[in-house]
Amino acid sequence: MSAKDRVIVGLATCGIAAGGVEVMEEIKKEIRNRSLDVEVNETGCIGYCFAEVLVEIDKKGMPKVIYGEVKPSDVAALVESHLLNGEILKDKALLIEGRKTPEADFLKKQKRIVLARCGLINPESIDDYISTGGYEALKKVLTSMTPEQVRAEVLASGLRGRGGAGFPTGQKWDFCAKAEGKDKYIVCNADEGDPGAFMDRSVLEGDPHAVIEGMVIGGYAIGATHGYIYCRAEYPLAVRRLRKAIADATSRGFLGENILGSGYSLDIAVKEGAGAFVCGEETALIASIEGRRGMPRPRPPFPAQKGIWGMPTNINNVETFANVPWIIRNGAKKFAKIGTSGSKGTKVFCLTGKVRRGGLAEVEMGTTLREVIFGVGGGIKEGRKFKAVQIGGPSGGCLPESLLDTPVDYDSLPAAGAIMGSGGMVVVDDTTCMVDLARYFLTFTQMESCGKCVPCRLGTKRMLEILTRICKGEGKPDDIDLLGKLALDIKEGSLCQLGGTAPNPVLTTLRYFKDEYLAHILDRRCPAGLCVDLVTFHIDAEKCTGCGVCMKNCPSGAISGERKKPHIIDQDKCIKCRECVRRCRFDAVYTV
Repeated sequence: MSAKDRVIVGLATCGIAAGGVEVMEEIKKEIRNRSLDVEVNETGCIGYCFAEVLVEIDKKGMPKVIYGEVKPSDVAALVESHLLNGEILKDKALLIEGRKTPEADFLKKQKRIVLARCGLINPESIDDYISTGGYEALKKVLTSMTPEQVRAEVLASGLRGRGGAGFPTGQKWDFCAKAEGKDKYIVCNADEGDPGAFMDRSVLEGDPHAVIEGMVIGGYAIGATHGYIYCRAEYPLAVRRLRKAIADATSRGFLGENILGSGYSLDIAVKEGAGAFVCGEETALIASIEGRRGMPRPRPPFPAQKGIWGMPTNINNVETFANVPWIIRNGAKKFAKIGTSGSKGTKVFCLTGKVRRGGLAEVEMGTTLREVIFGVGGGIKEGRKFKAVQIGGPSGGCLPESLLDTPVDYDSLPAAGAIMGSGGMVVVDDTTCMVDLARYFLTFTQMESCGKCVPCRLGTKRMLEILTRICKGEGKPDDIDLLGKLALDIKEGSLCQLGGTAPNPVLTTLRYFKDEYLAHILDRRCPAGLCVDLVTFHIDAEKCTGCGVCMKNCPSGAISGERKKPHIIDQDKCIKCRECVRRCRFDAVYTV
């Protein structure tokens, strides 16, 4: 711990996108200009993405404070108040050590294992990682445990694959360890492609050594000689920090030849993917690593039997590997006490959409959707009504308000029609059209289909055509049955799980929001007022104050009216862009 006062800026992708680099430069300039003896450092994402840029100040004699939504223009006042005068700048304070704040629940309602260091250490400093217990698990494994004992410990912990399938990790390692092959490969799947998901990216940017340590332990357990981290190229910061972490770990003897003098050797390389969603599937990922087009192949043989270059290969995702060092350090029994009987440990989720506190959260398995969305996430933005949560990425399902008390685990979510997935959680309010939402996710999976098998290639295309037709008001009464039939055919006939799960958003919206489909088809009406072919926009004369904001921002000049008098919309000129709805502060614009 440094004896100096410290300022730490959140510089994960979320912080950088919000202006974190500019804030840090301004902080350094202010400190130089005032000749202050203050250490300035950076960290990864602590999860408060809704409040970026985050700045933590640790001044001797004062509680630690994390300030939120900091802009370069705020820096002078921040330095003046906190570092010079010793006074907390309350209007920017997000978290104050030892005190209750409105946003403290975001962290208090979580249980952090995977994210324990994210936002607390400098991800580019191996010394920071080591100072918090990093690589202790690897030392324990290499000095006092056999590969069989490591596999048994991971199996006893109940850890299941966090990439979505939920297969027992220890059992998967066992299959690969017992397979015959001259070489063996261990692979980290960081090909995160779900809309609204950024768990892997945040862990790799905030705590890359945890993933590397987990991989080396896994490699030792299965007898792997080579390792790959398959990371999408759209994550340049994660790739850069990974490569630095690999270089630093190698230079310290935690990776490479004769690791820590144990006689065990493992090299790890980063392979950048081109962003194909299908490469999240194991056999497609293997094909991509080998330099071929990323397309799934039939199984068996499974990767554990015949993977990269025909050799036994074990693949786990980022979150799975990040759990492993904690399990080895703290013991399988302690991990197994967390969660439910069939779902042990914690799960990282990305809270996005209409939730008030959007960001990265890690909760104990068995926590209900209500607790995640309204406890951790703080409820719905602008006080609107919750409508649904889409969980599990484009392969997941849309669950209604009546299922908010569903526990987050590998058994309860599938029973409701959704899946755990990798951890995307998109919250929508009453302004969302569920038919349009299903169409959006199917557009994604149809576009990402590799085209190898007919059920996925053509089936998703036909389903998308039907959904598009319904959203345009051209649906037919038998479209609902046709969608259901196509969905089942695609699920049963597809080669891989991209096709096997692609219909889930459609099936769950048909199951829980069938009335919206019927309104579109029978009444030619969109209850949410979102499908532009089925709505017209009007202004409520009683609510309109005549402020003129909607008229000034209407791109087609469709709105007219005198100041301080009700305005009107010319339906012939209206292009249904919804700008008037977004701009009106008095909720005077409505749809019919």
